[in-house]
Amino acid sequence: MNTNVLEINGLKKHFGEKQVLQGLDLFVPEKKVFGFVGQNGAGKTTTMKIILGLLAADSGMVSVCGEKVHYGNTKTNRFIGYLPDVPEYYSFMTPAEYLRLCGEIAGMPAEEIKARSTEMLELVGLGSEKRRIRGFSRGMKQRLGIAQALLGRPKLLICDEPTSALDPMGRKEILDVLVAAKEETTIIFSTHILSDVEHICDEMALLNGGKVVMQGTIEEIKQKRRSTATELRLEHEADAKALMRAFTDLPKMPSGDLILNDPCKLPEIMRYIADNRMEILRIEKQEATLEDIFLETVQKTA
Repeated sequence: MNTNVLEINGLKKHFGEKQVLQGLDLFVPEKKVFGFVGQNGAGKTTTMKIILGLLAADSGMVSVCGEKVHYGNTKTNRFIGYLPDVPEYYSFMTPAEYLRLCGEIAGMPAEEIKARSTEMLELVGLGSEKRRIRGFSRGMKQRLGIAQALLGRPKLLICDEPTSALDPMGRKEILDVLVAAKEETTIIFSTHILSDVEHICDEMALLNGGKVVMQGTIEEIKQKRRSTATELRLEHEADAKALMRAFTDLPKMPSGDLILNDPCKLPEIMRYIADNRMEILRIEKQEATLEDIFLETVQKTA
């Protein structure tokens, strides 16, 4: 039976008049890649900073590996590796020199620093890289950041939107590294890029309105929303509007498709379309995507 590496209960945080977190509950089981999903500004980074003890919560409880997190007391951070969205480095150093510095600051023995640095640089594809960090691309800096975050064998690796500003190749490289890193740690992958979550995450939580509104495995999440919906697109916008008036439970998605959740109503809708000589561009039964679910949830609470 899996235990939870991270547990959050009733977490609240406000900045001025803005309530960012409104009773957030979250649990992250061990040895998973866990997607923490929400819009920009939804409170993902605020949550990460509270987990790290860098920001005080108004109320609520956070525990890492069974120990309670306290603001300003970083004792629980011995369990955590952290990759911020924009990591900073001493640009005059090589990757090996930088990891040696990080290991020395953490109090690791010299032999362990050397062995672990070699192992981690190989993992992130920088094993033979001798250049100074100043010459690195953003993707290379992100990969070095993962190597640094994993150096001390953390129980929990927190990555705050690590792929948000990367090109497709850089994103793929980071995702591949995170999948490989799952062999030795639990990973929280904070992001708003839904396709990345589908590619690498075992479980996810959707943050909206300052709360977790959905949590589970990727398949469980998909099954909660339109798992067998029928998508319908008409040639003319006027016909689509007429159909929506006739069938009020036929919402329109941002893509322009009309969504039918109840398959029993399909024959009636098709008769209406035929009787009114409407032209169909596409009709297709599809599984729900995370993007569909995300848009549905955000729109309902807007």
